[in-house]
Amino acid sequence: MAFISSGYDPKNPMKDRITDIGPKHYEQFLPPVIKKNFGKWLYHEILEPGILMHKAESGDEVYTIRVGTPRIMSVSTIREVCDIADKYCKGHVRWTTRNNLEFMVDSKDLVEPLKQDLTSRKHTGGSYKFPIGGTGACMTNIIHTQGWVHCHTAATDASGTVKSVMDDLFDEFQHMRLPAQLRVSMACCVNMCGAVHCSDIGFVGYHRKPPIIDHYHLDNLCEIPLAVAACPTAAIRPVKVDLPDGKKVNSVAVKNERCMFCGNCYTMCPAMPLSDGSGGDGLIIMVGGKVSNRISDPKFSKVVVAFIPNEPPRWPTLTKTIRQIIDAYSKDAHKYERLGEWAERIGWERFFEKTGLEFSWHLIDDFRDPAYNTWRQSTNFKF
Repeated sequence: MAFISSGYDPKNPMKDRITDIGPKHYEQFLPPVIKKNFGKWLYHEILEPGILMHKAESGDEVYTIRVGTPRIMSVSTIREVCDIADKYCKGHVRWTTRNNLEFMVDSKDLVEPLKQDLTSRKHTGGSYKFPIGGTGACMTNIIHTQGWVHCHTAATDASGTVKSVMDDLFDEFQHMRLPAQLRVSMACCVNMCGAVHCSDIGFVGYHRKPPIIDHYHLDNLCEIPLAVAACPTAAIRPVKVDLPDGKKVNSVAVKNERCMFCGNCYTMCPAMPLSDGSGGDGLIIMVGGKVSNRISDPKFSKVVVAFIPNEPPRWPTLTKTIRQIIDAYSKDAHKYERLGEWAERIGWERFFEKTGLEFSWHLIDDFRDPAYNTWRQSTNFKF
C-alpha cells in the first residue's frame, strides 16, 4: 500500500517511473530493428562460425557477428569497440553473458566490410583483437572470474589459465566441427563465480589447506560473528586465546577436518588468509554439466581430475588435460550430443578409459549427490 500511496500504479508500472533509480529500461538500448520486431522473430541461421542471421515476421533481417573478448578490457579497447559500433551498427553493441561482443547490422551488405574490419584488427604480437566465432557446434568463449588480478580468495589465476587454454583450443572456437556446442568455464575458487558447476568443462582453483589464523589482529580487524556465519560447513567457532605476552583476546578456531577451503571466512575476515604459495593451491577439472534441457535434463558437472598444480605462466598440464578430454569427446560422441550426455551413454568407466584420465577415490560422489545417480554406489566398477 505504501507504493500505491506514493503514486505507484501496479496496473501501469512504467507510468511516471523515475529512471535514475536503478538501471534504465533495456528498451532504450535496443537497435531500432530489434525494438521494432521484439518478440516477433521467425527463425535464425548460422551463416558461418560467428555470424548469425535472424529473420522477423515483418521480413526484416538482422545479421550478428559474434567476437570473443578477454573479459578484462582496457579503456582504449572499449573505445575501439564503440568506434566500430558507431561506424557499422548505428552506435549499438551487445555484451553476452559469456564475455562475447555482438555487432548487429540490418543489412547483409554491411556484413563483409564489418567482418574484414574486425579480422584486420590485431595486437602487436599478431593475435586477433576481435576473433570471430563461438556459435553452433564449436567451443564457446571461456567465461571466467577475476583470479590473481583482483580476487582475494583466488587459488589460481583466471586470465593466465584462460589465455593458455584458449590459445591451444582457438581452432575449436572458430570452426563448427565438434559434435555439439562445448561450453567451457573457469572459476578461481570453489565459490564458483564462473558457473563451472553447469558447464561441459569447468576448471576450478582449489585451496588444500585451512586458513591461517592471525590471533594478534583478528579481533581488531574482523566481526567474529560474521566470520563464524560465513562458513558453509560450520567449521569455525569463537574462542578465547592466550597470546604469548599473556594477553587474552577474542578469536576463532577452525575444525580443520570440516574445512572445504572455500575462502568465505577470508572474505569476511582478512586475518584468516588461506592462499598457499608453497604449491598447495592448484586446480580441479569438472565435466558434464549443462543448463539446456535439449535431449536430456540439465546436469551438474562432476569432478574428473582431483588436482593439477599451478604452473604459471602457461599451465601446460591443465591445457594438455583439457585437450585430451575434448579430443576423446570429439572423436567418439554422436552428433548433437553434449559432453555429459556422451559420458553417460558410454558409462563413466569408459569415459576415464577413453580420455586417459586416472580414476581415484577422490572422484567418488559424496552423500549430497549419491553415487547411485551419477557414478555407482560401489568403488568396484563393472561394465
